[in-house]
Amino acid sequence: MILLLNANVILIVVISAISLGLGVLIAGTVLRKSVLRKSNQILKEATSEAEVLKKEKILQAKEKFLQLKAEHEKYVAEKNHQLSQAENKLKQKESSFSQKMEELSRKQNEVSAIRENLNNQLEILNNKQADLDKTYKRQLEELESISGMSAQEAKLQLVETLKQEAQSDAQSYIREVMEEAKLTSNMESKKLVIQSLQRTATEVAIENSVSVFPIESDEIKGRVIGREGRNIRALEAATGVEIIVDDTPEAIILSGFDPVRREIARLSLHKLVTDGRIHPARIEEVVAKTQKQIEQEIIDIGKRTTIDLGIHGMHHELIRLVGRMKYRSSYGQNLLQHSKEVANLAATMAAELGLNPKVAKRAALLHDIGKVPDNEPELPHAVLGMKLAEKYKEKPEVCNAIGSHHDEVEMESLISPIIQICDSISGARPGARREVVESYIKRLNDLEELALSYPGVVKTYAIQAGRELRVIVGSEKISDAEADQISQDLSKKIQTEMTYPGQIKITVIRETRAVAYAK
Repeated sequence: MILLLNANVILIVVISAISLGLGVLIAGTVLRKSVLRKSNQILKEATSEAEVLKKEKILQAKEKFLQLKAEHEKYVAEKNHQLSQAENKLKQKESSFSQKMEELSRKQNEVSAIRENLNNQLEILNNKQADLDKTYKRQLEELESISGMSAQEAKLQLVETLKQEAQSDAQSYIREVMEEAKLTSNMESKKLVIQSLQRTATEVAIENSVSVFPIESDEIKGRVIGREGRNIRALEAATGVEIIVDDTPEAIILSGFDPVRREIARLSLHKLVTDGRIHPARIEEVVAKTQKQIEQEIIDIGKRTTIDLGIHGMHHELIRLVGRMKYRSSYGQNLLQHSKEVANLAATMAAELGLNPKVAKRAALLHDIGKVPDNEPELPHAVLGMKLAEKYKEKPEVCNAIGSHHDEVEMESLISPIIQICDSISGARPGARREVVESYIKRLNDLEELALSYPGVVKTYAIQAGRELRVIVGSEKISDAEADQISQDLSKKIQTEMTYPGQIKITVIRETRAVAYAK
């Protein structure tokens, strides 16, 4: 029974296995046929799409080819057109060149004919010139034999005669022109100067070298002197000013050539007398404070001056030097007052002449800053002032006006002579300055001796305080033209060799006197 069951099981298993194998085989066959069918369908679709794409690409390529072909044909047509135009132009140029060559050949023929004609005429002229030379030589020999003088001698005599006549005519013309110029220039310059002076109000003040300090009683004078004069010695040592205590009632005299020191001494003495404490230590303390006060006052004076004159943008060091000018005098004339007067005059003249009045006013205010430097270099004050102005970045025309107002440097702008003229006007007006008698007399003597050095001068007289020089010449030695020449030469020599305020008039007198006596 068991064996029978086992055989059935085995049979069932074998049959199942065979059935499974047949099912797998049948499924594989069916699956392979299905896959093969789908692949054939995909291949057909791909082939169809490839054919369509191929036809499209071929069509696009044909269109691109046709487009490129059309562009090429158009380009070739344009090039052919340009070539034809260039060929036409070349033909035109060749035709024009041929015409010009023909014209040039024709002109060359004409020039050759003209040259041949000129050669013929030149030969005729040479022959005529030779004939003229022979005739001239024969006539010259005849003239020399008649006149008894050679041609060279006659030429020299003629040249000398013409030279003398030309010189005389030139001197007469120069004299007439100068007289006319003097009339017009004197009239215009006087008018300009008078207008400037009328519009410029000035004060006449003379600086002295002494200051008088008033005191209330002799008791205060004794306290100022101190025990055995120690207070007055300390004050003199601290200020550098000589203090004179004499029999003058209620006054002490402060003497010194430096106005700044005198002012410091005066203010210090005023503070000491007001405070009542007068001893050497207190004197040194007060003098030191007063010096600082004066320095600040100098700066304030410079600022006020520039503001009053309408001058802006000036360096602070130049402003300080302007303030120092208040305590400096020149021949008794206050330097700051002089500079302000020159500035107002220069501004007026510059405005009348159509120049910049601000530049003229600035240059005039600074023209004497070389007189108040902190140190004392060995330079003329005009040159030193110019260097200071250049150092502190002033304009070139301002620097040149400062340096040239006494002719130390050459004038380069129209402002420079205006500053020089206004400086002379301010210094030469009556009451502005006082002068040492010895230097005044020496200047007059130098004027007369300078004129006497000319040949033919008989006498000289310096008159009108040296403003006019009269020169008397001998009539038998000097002609009228030479007298005029002497006046011009003498004026130039005085300008170059002498220093003087204002101007000097030179008058040369030549006269002829016929004297007879009736008996």
